[in-house]
Amino acid sequence: MRTAVVVGAGFGGLSVAGALAGAGWQVTVLERADRFRPEPTAVVLWPNGVRALRALGLDAALTAISTPLADGGVRRPDGQWLVQPRPAARERTPVIVHREDLHDALVAGLGDRVELRTGVTVRTVRVQPGERPVVEDGRNTLTADLVVAADGTESVLRRQLAPTVNVTSSGCATWAAVIPWYRAPQVAVDSPIGGEVLGAGYRFVVASLGEYGSTQRGGIYWAATAAGASRPEPPPTQLTLLRRWYAGWPAPIDDLLAATDPAALVQHEIRELRPLPRTYSFPSGPGGVVLLGDAAHAMPPHLGQGACLAFEDAATLQSLVREMSLPDALTAYDRSRRPRAATVVRQTRRMSAVLRTRGRLALRARDAALGAITPRLWGSAAETAARWHPPNQG
Repeated sequence: MRTAVVVGAGFGGLSVAGALAGAGWQVTVLERADRFRPEPTAVVLWPNGVRALRALGLDAALTAISTPLADGGVRRPDGQWLVQPRPAARERTPVIVHREDLHDALVAGLGDRVELRTGVTVRTVRVQPGERPVVEDGRNTLTADLVVAADGTESVLRRQLAPTVNVTSSGCATWAAVIPWYRAPQVAVDSPIGGEVLGAGYRFVVASLGEYGSTQRGGIYWAATAAGASRPEPPPTQLTLLRRWYAGWPAPIDDLLAATDPAALVQHEIRELRPLPRTYSFPSGPGGVVLLGDAAHAMPPHLGQGACLAFEDAATLQSLVREMSLPDALTAYDRSRRPRAATVVRQTRRMSAVLRTRGRLALRARDAALGAITPRLWGSAAETAARWHPPNQG
């Protein structure tokens, strides 16, 4: 039986662990945290991410926990439309999922071939001709046919295998929360809610997680992006700052911020990889190491493709190891995933430039053109998402 060690128990790590176990492998997942739980927010899955999860056998679970994402259009802070809402083709409609629900679905799909070990900090990875890859935590050594580096943007394994890759700030920070239905402001309960508002270096996105009272973790999801670094203040102060920054923006933004429990607020400084790794696979004897998810292609979240690409990675790897020898599968994985990731990262950086526009004249030019620019950018991203299929499935 072939063996794998997966470093990291985030969405990418859990999905690839289940994928390899489903292909008949014995898998060990190493997670640095003592308890691995996702953030209490939500994630948008484009059609490519949905197809990948279906290829991983999670179709029924995803149907039970996801909500179609309504297109609420794009407005300016004064309420004027930049992009009017428009219906999307059903097969291209993203869905939104509570992160905790998605985490539970991934864990439930692991099966009995997966061993989870928490509180393990991997410090070293070794690849060399003639020997299987090795990872060490300072006390224990694990050898396997395949090691998957799914340990996120600050990947320890990637730093050792691809030291020329840098983690850089994208120049912005994000805040997100889910307001459960019992705390949601009445204006959000009484009418459909969704869409985004785009200002000078600021963005606010809102979406409903199901209908009022329909799911255990339903509610209103919001995410705010602001130019600059993350804030060191405690969450109540951060919410006060957010209400100041977004004062006067269209309803129900102020009501949503006022209804947010500070304990539910999640803040992140957005970081990305520059340049992307030159390869996603590193041979070692009869096997090797692969990079997956944010360890391979961390990017800003503006197009909502981070988790989707991680699920694509897992579905692709599962298909390849079933069909090929392991060395050939790792080569094919690199050839397949690097161009795909580079395309999505390039589109994301174009959107980043639009979102970071500052200055009165530049804003006027952007707003005048945004009605044409944003549909093209989003359309390009939607087309990229729509045309990806798991290997041998389209």
